[in-house]
Parts: sequence; structure tokens; C-alpha cells
Amino acid sequence: MSIKSDNRHLYLQVIDRLKQDIEVGLYKEREKLPSEFDLAKQLGVSRATLREALRILEEENIIIRRHGVGTFVNAKPLFTSGIEQLNSVTNMILQAGMKPGTIFLSSVTQGPTEEDIRRFSCSFEEEIAVIERVRTANGEPVVYCIDKVPEKILPDTFSHEKESFLDVLGTDAGRKITYAIAQIEPIGYHDKVSPILECDPETALLVLKQMHYDEMDEPILYSVNYFRADKFSFHVLRKRI
Repeated sequence: MSIKSDNRHLYLQVIDRLKQDIEVGLYKEREKLPSEFDLAKQLGVSRATLREALRILEEENIIIRRHGVGTFVNAKPLFTSGIEQLNSVTNMILQAGMKPGTIFLSSVTQGPTEEDIRRFSCSFEEEIAVIERVRTANGEPVVYCIDKVPEKILPDTFSHEKESFLDVLGTDAGRKITYAIAQIEPIGYHDKVSPILECDPETALLVLKQMHYDEMDEPILYSVNYFRADKFSFHVLRKRI
């Protein structure tokens, strides 16, 4: 079972071998890997080399190491999307062949914060609608969402029953979102959000913050979405110029 040496660093060969073993099902999702001692022996490498490979695999979210418990194969994300694509959560769930759902937690109208005034270029007198939801896939909570939109933009017929907020703005409010400026960052356990999404303490979250604009470059919607990192993955297409 030991790896065959080539011209690359040994830890790179170990990474490839473990990825291959996971791909063919030798190690299944959520299964515990052998101990570092046994795995290093099986692969014919030092424990230092193995640890470096495991460190990188953990950074790539392929494995997860639980202190005092062991190393486990992470479940593959159910949903994936290019972050350069302005895709709604509803569409991502549908594209995975699952049924989207929404749990509405709250909907309030309040005065704008200083950040809201800066984001939306609005005045102190304008009201901001703040909508808090949990998105589900086949009934399982997968995304916690906070959406902010100037109250004057929301149509009188606005209903919480519609799944996609982008569709509400485009169809009912006549404000088609054409692009967004996004920021994404990984975080660990969140005292409020993680329990809502029924996350294990070790499950990380991906926070996607987006300012959405319409065809006239007017800021329409600010959203903060917390995705379960074991359910979602995002990638970026980069082109050489």
C-alpha cells in the first residue's frame, strides 16, 4: 500500500494517494481514518510527512481533525457554484435535485444604521426592511440569511411565501438585479447561527456578504448568508490577462 516515490515531495504524493483512496471509497464520508502511526506505516512515510499532508487536506476541507478523537473524511458538499455566478440559493438547491424551503424567523422595518446609509445612499428618514430566514433543502436547514432592502423598494404585494428574494425584487418590484459585489470568509462555530443550522461544533460556516445592484447601478439589496461549509462549496474562474 506504500506510495511509489517520484520526483515530487513525499507529502504531495501522500495527498494524491489519500484523495484517490477517498474517491474510490476505501475511506468513506464521515469515516475515521487510521491513526497517524498506522497510516504513516501503511504509506511508507514518516509521521512528519503524513502530518503535512493531513494539514493541507484539512485546509482543502477534505478531512476534519477532531482533537483527541481522530481524523475523519468530510462529507462532499451537496451544492456547488461559481462565486462569479449570481445564483440564488433556491436555484442552487434545485440544481442539486432537492426541494428548497424557507423558515421565516423575523421581518421588521427599522431606521437605517450608518452602514445602511452608506450602502444604500439613503437618508436617516428612510426605512429599511430586515428579513431573517433559514433556507432548507429537503427540509434540512442549510443557509441562514439576513436580507436588508429599502422599504420603499418592496412591493405592496410582498409575500414571505416566495422562496427567492431575487425573484421577488425582479418580478414584483420591477428591480432586476444584474450584479453584486461579494465578500466571502470562513468562520468557525457561531453561537447563534450554528445551532439554527444544526451544525456540529466542528462544522465551519462560509459567510457570503453581497451588495446587489440593479441595471441602473442602484444599490437594492444587502444580504449576509451563512452557508454550512459541509454542504456548500464555491469556486472562482480566473483567467489570465
